[in-house]
This record gives sequence, structure tokens and C-alpha cells, in this order.
Amino acid sequence: MNMSYFICFIFLFNFHSLFVRGSKFSSAKEIEKNKLQTYIVRVEQPDVGVLGQSDNLDVESWHKSFLPLHTASSDTQPRMVYSYKTVISGFAARLTEEEVQAMRTKKGFISARPQRILRKQTTHTPRFLGLQQELGIWKESNFGKGVIIGVLDGGVLLDHPSFSDEGMPPPPEKWKGKCEFTACNNKIIGGRSFNIDGNMTKGKGVEPPNDEDGHGTHTASTAAGRFVNYADVLGNAKGMAAGMAPLAHLAIYKVCFGEDCAESNILAALDAAIDEGVDVLSLSLGEEAVPFFQDSIAIGGFAAMKNGIFVSCSAGNSGPSNTTLSNEAPWLLTVGASTIDRKIVATAKLGNGEEFDGESVFQPNDFPSKLLQLVYAGMNGKQESALCGEGTLKGIDVKGKVVLCERGGGIARIAKGQEVKNAGGAAMILMNQETDGFSVSADVHVLPATHVSYAAGLKIKAYLNSTAAPTATILFRGTVLGDLSSPSVASFSSRGPSLASPGILKPDIIGPGVNILAAWPFPLDTNMNSKSTFNIMSGTSMSCPHLSGIAALLKSSHPTWSPAAIKSAMMTSTDLFNTGGKLIVDETLQPADVFATGAGHVNPSRADKPGLIYDIQPDDYIPYLCGLGYKDEEVGIIAHRSVKCSEKPSIPEGELNYPSFSIKLGPSQTYTRTVTNVGEANSAFEVKVWAPKGVDVIVKPSTLYFTELNQKATYSVTFTRVDSTYKTGEYTQGFIKWVSAKYSVRSPIAVMFE
Repeated sequence: MNMSYFICFIFLFNFHSLFVRGSKFSSAKEIEKNKLQTYIVRVEQPDVGVLGQSDNLDVESWHKSFLPLHTASSDTQPRMVYSYKTVISGFAARLTEEEVQAMRTKKGFISARPQRILRKQTTHTPRFLGLQQELGIWKESNFGKGVIIGVLDGGVLLDHPSFSDEGMPPPPEKWKGKCEFTACNNKIIGGRSFNIDGNMTKGKGVEPPNDEDGHGTHTASTAAGRFVNYADVLGNAKGMAAGMAPLAHLAIYKVCFGEDCAESNILAALDAAIDEGVDVLSLSLGEEAVPFFQDSIAIGGFAAMKNGIFVSCSAGNSGPSNTTLSNEAPWLLTVGASTIDRKIVATAKLGNGEEFDGESVFQPNDFPSKLLQLVYAGMNGKQESALCGEGTLKGIDVKGKVVLCERGGGIARIAKGQEVKNAGGAAMILMNQETDGFSVSADVHVLPATHVSYAAGLKIKAYLNSTAAPTATILFRGTVLGDLSSPSVASFSSRGPSLASPGILKPDIIGPGVNILAAWPFPLDTNMNSKSTFNIMSGTSMSCPHLSGIAALLKSSHPTWSPAAIKSAMMTSTDLFNTGGKLIVDETLQPADVFATGAGHVNPSRADKPGLIYDIQPDDYIPYLCGLGYKDEEVGIIAHRSVKCSEKPSIPEGELNYPSFSIKLGPSQTYTRTVTNVGEANSAFEVKVWAPKGVDVIVKPSTLYFTELNQKATYSVTFTRVDSTYKTGEYTQGFIKWVSAKYSVRSPIAVMFE
């Protein structure tokens, strides 16, 4: 090219760019205003006269009346995504910002916002939880027979043995669900996909809710998988696999595609599940806390609760920092994650003779026990190398060596091992960050590996720095049962206090969520049959379905109990001590606080016979919501009806009839609770108080007397500060316990000083 021409071209191009820059910025804003995205739109419920029908109102027509009359000819997809009937008064639609602004002027419009995208958050756990085939709650509930658990997740592998319907009864007569699999069975009685936008983009019709990543299969089988003999993961954790409610039915609602779980899909699935007749809902997904009137799971969960459906949700995987919870609404069960007493041990052995136990599912028989050279991935001084992210080990000689990597950086543990393997490393020792403490996970690694604690990692680093020729190997010791420190709270398990409602103690409860074996839709190596595969996963996604299944057992055993009664039974009967008889600890090996454990660790057998329950009816939540300072229309969004807070006396959060107390204490405060006797007709319960430090707790009356079943009794609790040394914002904890000759009913207390 002629050089003078080239220079002239650049000059003209730059001159044009400068000349039109303002208009480019302007057009960018216009493009953004005209960009289609999915909005959740809330509108008033239609009057009977609006549509000219007295029965069976055409709600969808009412919703469509809010959509723009004229759309661009380039639109290839319908604007209406979902028209909701039960969970909210409103719809999901593909709209531009400009169209939403125009919609605000229409009569009946309440609000609109872009949808949020939520994220996904066992051979041995039944035995660990005390479930036995011929005894206790499994026998009394007939393994959850007749109960329907709806699982909102990523779909399932229908023909996995965990979902066999051999010996299963047909669905209950009330079931009105649909099956979008090739064929459902008496175990999986319904299956639907909710991804209208995605399926339309592909130009296909409705797709079956098949599992694409394993998460949904794992959670569904944890809740209600059948008994499967000879389950294991790569030869480890051998035994009989079973979910919590093996004879319960499953209804599968696929709302997650990849890691994304769109709000519009979740609301549509909740709408369908309520209409179709589920008894329990299990949602191992969530996002950061927002006010309840902006939280689709809270809103949909309220509608489910009003229809007698129990809703179990994961607490989130953002621990161990405080105020990191998802799913904080009091009508949801918020479940944190704890360990079980099974470990799959892989020991890091150093050249100086020190050994550090860690965990790994992949335990090769042919890995040499001889010592290999040990290197630190961050030896170049770069933190990204220490984290063993993709491509970060280039230029570091790790070939044939054991590589020490650090956890974190948003990089999956298995991916770190893949980087070591790609770089030629022989094995990996993965050490925790300080925040993870002693919480480790057993993973299906791609090379010989072990995951060790932060304390062990520091000692390994010290050894590396103490010698010119550090060496190490990994000794694979297989499955070990009987860890006396379990259950302990997992480091990742999200913590309270609640942001949306600090006066409600959250999480509610903890359950097994670390190294959980359950069904898996894919082979873990080339020699395996995918239809009988199991895998081990960790997360509050795993603890949530444990509680969902236990709720199904309680529903089967006590069919007249409300969702609040089932929750109360679980919370007031928990364990505070580990199998070694000591207080449950967290990732630091120190006693865990109530913002980590909630009421404690689930005990299914005791939950079946709680003695007393704290019940809450749907209308009882309205004064509570008004007391949060919500506007009438905001409470109405949740309640799905018109509400005027000025006509109802609001109550403080602490006055809700919840099975726990979360108090912000300045001057003395008094709260009341009402319990219902579900134990024995003629009984008396005496109160025992373990007052939080610095607080005087007075309970009146000190004894509750009952002469019949289902009789109610009310008591008051007065909290008074007696120690002025506590600073504003500091917390202390305790509990009260009602004790009879047969029952013990405990409620935790958290106090924050003002």
C-alpha cells in the first residue's frame, strides 16, 4: 500500500471518529433502551368485570393487555414468556426499557424489574442420621410413601437405579402433573422443563428435563432415591445408597441450564408445582439476600406455604463470613451444611516423616509410595500460580513432581489438579486458605491428590523452606468411618445474621452437605455404566434435599401438620453435640455459633416426636411483614392479595411465633410464644434457661400444663441487659428448653447489643 495513502486513510478515519463520537455515545444509550430483556412484571389482579367473566378468569389475556401493541418486525419470539396464576399476580415478558416505562402508565400496573439469575448452590448419611429400615421414623412414615417432593434444579437421569419404580405405588389421586420425559414412572411421576427462551432460540419444542451436569440427579436422589445395593465412587464409600424418603414420589422441574437458574423459570415452575399437587419443594439454589418482595423464591415459597406445601432451601455457599445467607424468609426452611463421620483419606507424607491427613475420592492403587520432589506452585512469587489456575504453571518445572497448590481464586478444586496434570505434575497437595480452616472435601480428582487443611498447608510450606531438596508422596488409605468431630459446620456454609430480617434467626438448621454420595448421570471413568454411577459432592445444595426428604417423612407421619409445624418439629429437636460428645464446631475447630448452626443439626427421629410445636398460619405473617416497614403494595406482592397495613396492627420481628429468638437488645424487651401440645394428653413442661452472657432471661409461666392433645399454651420471655461491657454490635447466645418427662423442646437465642 502507498504510504501517503495509508496515512491519509488513518487521518480520515480518526477525524470521522472524533466527529461522530457524541452521536455514538447517544446511539449506545438508545440501543440499551431498546434492548430486549426478560422482566418480572407485577400487576393488580383483574376485577371480575374487567374481562366479562365471573368464573375462571382469563388471567393471561389480562396480562397480555399490558404488552406493547406494536413490536419490531424483527421480533421472532413471543414477548410473553410466562403468565403466572398462583405465585404472583403478574407475568414475565421480553421488553425494552422504553416499553416498561410506557407500561407504568397503565391502570393496574404495580412494578417491573429485570429478572435475576440465580445459581445452584448417600450411602452413609441415612445411618449417620439414625435412619433404620425397621425402626423409628422410616418405619412409622413408611419411608415417605404417598408424599410428592418437587425438585427445582437441573433435571435428572430418569433411568438411574435410584429412580426405579419397582414396588412403588401409583401417584396419589390428587396429582395433576405433566411428564415431558419420554415416559415417567411411579417414582418420577412428573417432569417438566422451564426454559421458553432457550428452547425457542434452538428452534425446538419443549425439551425433556434431562440432567446435563449432574447437580439435579444428585439432589433428587438425596431427597428420595431408592435403595441401591453396592453403590460406591471409584471403589470408595461402598454401601447401600438411599435417599431420605425412599418411597416418596418425585416431580422434576428443570429450571437451571448450565449454572443459570432464571427467575422467570423458577416462578413458572413454582406456579406449576403448586397447581399439580406437590407436598414438599426442594430448591438447592439462591442468590444474595434482597427484600422479600423482590425475592422470587420468597414470593413463590409464600404461595406454596399458603397451599400447605413445605419449602426447603439451601442457605448458600458464601461462608464463613457473616451476613452471607440466601433464602432468608421465615416461611422457608434455610439449611446450612455440615460434615458426616465418613472420610476418604489421602495422607500427604513429607520427606521429614511428617504426615497430614486429607481427602480424595480418586485413590489409585498404582501410585508409588516412594518420595517425589515437592514444589510450591507459587515459587515464582505470583499468587495466580499458587492458585494453579489454567495456564499459570507454564515456565515452572513441575514434571514428575508433587505440586502444592492453594485453594481459592474462583477456580474449581478439580480444575487445579487438571492444570498440574497438564503441566506434567505427578500429584497435587491442595491446601486451604485461612478462611477455610479445617474444612476439606473429597473430590474425583484427575490425578493423585489430597486436600488438606490450612494448618497442614502452613507446615508443608515451612518444610519446603527448610530444605534444599523437599520431597513428598501421597498415601491412599481409603474409606474411614467414625470421625468423632462430626457433624461440624462446613467453611463454605453461609452464615447469619439475616440481612432481610435480622429479627429472625437464620439459618434454621444444618444437615449433611459435605462429601455426600448420591446418584450421578455420567460415568466417572471409561469403564463405568452411567446408569448406575454415583458421585460425591459438597455444598448446601446437598444439605437442602436431606431436609426436604426428612420433611416428606414428617408429612407422611403427620399428614395434618402445617409447613410451620414441620419446621418447628425439626428445629426444636436438633443436636448440639457431635458424635464425640462435644459441642459442634466450625472450620476453626471452635464451637460454632448460632449464625452457623441455627437451631442445630437435624435429628429425624426426634423431629417425629417433638412434644410441642410452634405453629404459624399464613395470615400471621402479614403483621410481621408490615412490621418490617414494607409498603402495602410490597406486602401485597408477597401475600398475593391487597393488604392495608394501617388496618392491621404490625408486630416486631421477634413477636412472630418462630421456634427461635433473634433479639436486638437495648432496653428490656418482652416477646410471647404459643406452643401446641402434640406429645401426650396429660403433661407438664418445665422451662430451663441457658441465658446469653450479659442478659437476664425471665420466662413466665415457668411451667406449661396440658390436659389434652392439640391444646395450646402461651408464654412470655423478657430479655434484660445486665452487663454494660458488651459493645454495640456484639453478639451473645443461649437457649430456652421446655422439658417434660418424655420430651425436650429447645429454642436458640441470639442477642445483639445496641
